[in-house]
Amino acid sequence: MFHPGRTIRALLLPLAAGLALASLPAQTARAASTLTNGGFESDGTGAATPSGWAEYGDTGASFAEAGGRSGSHRLSHWSASAYKVETYQYLSGLTDGNYKLTAWVRSGGGQNSAYMSLKNCGGTEQRTDLPVSAGGWIRVVVPVKVTGNQCTISINSDANAGNWINVDDLTFASGTSGTSIHGADISSLAKSEAKGGVYRTGSGTAADPVAVLRSAGMNYARLKVWVNPADGYNTKAQVLATAKRIKAQGMKLLVDFHYSDVWADPGAQSKPSAWVGHTYSQLRTDVYRHTYDVLSALKAQGTTADMVQVGNEINGGMLWSEGSTGNWTQLAGLLNSGYDAVKAVSSSTTVALHLAKGGDLAGTRWWFDSAVANGVRFDAVGLSYYGYWHGSLSDFQTTLDDAAARYGKPVFVAETAYPHRLGSDDGHEDVIDLTGELVPGYPATVAGQTRWMNDVAGIVEAVPNGRGLGVFYWEATWTAVTGNGWDPTDASSGNAWENQALFGYDDRALTSMSWFGHR
Repeated sequence: MFHPGRTIRALLLPLAAGLALASLPAQTARAASTLTNGGFESDGTGAATPSGWAEYGDTGASFAEAGGRSGSHRLSHWSASAYKVETYQYLSGLTDGNYKLTAWVRSGGGQNSAYMSLKNCGGTEQRTDLPVSAGGWIRVVVPVKVTGNQCTISINSDANAGNWINVDDLTFASGTSGTSIHGADISSLAKSEAKGGVYRTGSGTAADPVAVLRSAGMNYARLKVWVNPADGYNTKAQVLATAKRIKAQGMKLLVDFHYSDVWADPGAQSKPSAWVGHTYSQLRTDVYRHTYDVLSALKAQGTTADMVQVGNEINGGMLWSEGSTGNWTQLAGLLNSGYDAVKAVSSSTTVALHLAKGGDLAGTRWWFDSAVANGVRFDAVGLSYYGYWHGSLSDFQTTLDDAAARYGKPVFVAETAYPHRLGSDDGHEDVIDLTGELVPGYPATVAGQTRWMNDVAGIVEAVPNGRGLGVFYWEATWTAVTGNGWDPTDASSGNAWENQALFGYDDRALTSMSWFGHR
């Protein structure tokens, strides 16, 4: 927890010092061109105002104490009663240019707001919310462009009684950060509309959902491909039609090959019916021809794929059993057949490999180490990360950062989601339908959904060396529409995911789409 064994002195100091400090002018913060005491080590436990820093508001709630991330101490915000406090440092004499604040943080959650910011730097204030993480430390970044040679580093809490944050190991240096992919999977859309699905703007006007998503800031769409599905959706023909709509809105396109007639995921990687009985050599040809066929048709109509997934959530391989991870030599051959087909159509198209192991460091290392050892070619690493299944946000950051560094490749979140409410819209039990299934600190509300997406995007943004590409939401348009359920072989199957769409039960765009505007 955040404040083990605070001494009586630590408790009393803020009470005594707070009143005096609250009346001091802001200029008491020592103006310097470099960050001072970013590790909060200068004063030891109980420093009411850490050296180099100033405070504003309920200053007794801001203090240094034992329990640092790398050193012995950290900054904490906490009070037994509700509080608002800012801990800040003013820098002057800066050379104008791009800068990045990096900090390690923890938070018990529950605040009205808790964030780091860079302000008074010459442009718009830049903020990053602190993710809820009561255990592991999480690295966050805030970028800014300094014009006017000055900037204020600010740590803010607007909190309820007992809420807490820890902050440590701040650095402020030249650099930038941001993400290029603010995406979503909309594979459900064609069938939804064919079955009578309607989509509306936030104000209730019926509208093209692709345009609604684009206007919210979405810039990349993901479409899955099945080979010969029973319902005739998510086929080559459907992908071609939806791709035209995506590109017409100025968005990029990710094509997600499942190499199956149905869902391919860690629990199932069944061959398409047309490929059953084929030899391994034939399967390699099947993969190449199917991949080339879909992608060359997209290119021919002027909608070339910008990124391609060769396989979907292939933790255990694909095209079982020939392509399972029990036979890496054969799996590598199948994956490279896909890679070669992609590059034959468009050498600039990014080839990604996709695992559902967002918080599993050991599992991700084992898989990609095996892939590299077997000569598998790829350009990017995609991970599914669902917080209710795949570990903590801290585990996710560790895994994502490691993949980027270990393989020297850009990384992205191929799938994530969060409920905007509980309670089904179609009478079919939802996958996440109980409070106990939620991630602590993130309620099943539109605000909770928004917060989750921004915090996940912030972790991707913080991947070192600019290797974090961004995030795809799964699945933005899969609202409850009769006939558009889980099972392509069963028209009466329901949708167990509509409480995680980005359109509400009234078909209106949710304000959680604002996450598409993340840096």
